[in-house]
Amino acid sequence: MQIAYINKKNESFIRRLLLCGIVSAPLFFVLAIVQAFTRTGYDIKRHAISTLMLGDLGWIQSANFVITGLLSVLAAIGLQKLLRGSRGGTWGALLVGIYGMGMIVAGLFRPDPGLGFPEGAPANMPTSMSVHAALHSMAFFISFICLIVATIIFARLFASQGHHKWKIYCIATGILPPLLIFLGMVINSWTGIIMGCAGIVAFGWVSALAARLHTEVSYN
Repeated sequence: MQIAYINKKNESFIRRLLLCGIVSAPLFFVLAIVQAFTRTGYDIKRHAISTLMLGDLGWIQSANFVITGLLSVLAAIGLQKLLRGSRGGTWGALLVGIYGMGMIVAGLFRPDPGLGFPEGAPANMPTSMSVHAALHSMAFFISFICLIVATIIFARLFASQGHHKWKIYCIATGILPPLLIFLGMVINSWTGIIMGCAGIVAFGWVSALAARLHTEVSYN
């Protein structure tokens, strides 16, 4: 991977920034999975991860969104510093940064209760969407789209430098999550798990990318 010239001082700083990206996805999903199996009334097959933001302990998942977003923004800064001047590097880093900011905003606004969670919520999905739920959905949608576009940009970047396995990985990441989301909308009884898998693929790509570039940070 062609990277920008960096001195020893900046090398250490960039490594720390990329480390934020490395831990972002594992942190998000470890916390989410622990909650999924410990929150009363939560059904991992039916309920989206976002619904963990509801109820008395909802602040944990809200913080999870915000912290993951902050870590991703910091990683994006590291990507920008490392890849400045490379084909698509700046745009790719910018889109990863917007993804992170979208996660932060999504964590500040909660979805509406439904499907019986939390306790006392309607048994079905809400027929209308509140303002805060709309803002949550919009922020997450923008975040997700930016991440998918970023995978395509980085696929071109890796291809231009002969890293074909990473090109294929980036392309696959850009294709698989949208397909999983569509599948989750069709198979209602497994929506939560399928959507969660889409998130693991997409968010995990950010961590994998940060780890890949973390190994290449060097100075002359």
